[in-house]
Amino acid sequence: VVASVLMSMGMMMVSPAIISLPFKIMLFVLADGWNLIIGSLTQSFYT
Repeated sequence: VVASVLMSMGMMMVSPAIISLPFKIMLFVLADGWNLIIGSLTQSFYT
């Protein structure tokens, strides 16, 4: 998806990973990723 958007904007030399990585990190932070990971790890030890 990111690559096709960049191609339509004429930015063929920009790597899609450079554009998509900040969005992935922002989604991880907004979805409270650290609490989900640590919570599931602690649950796996106590069950």
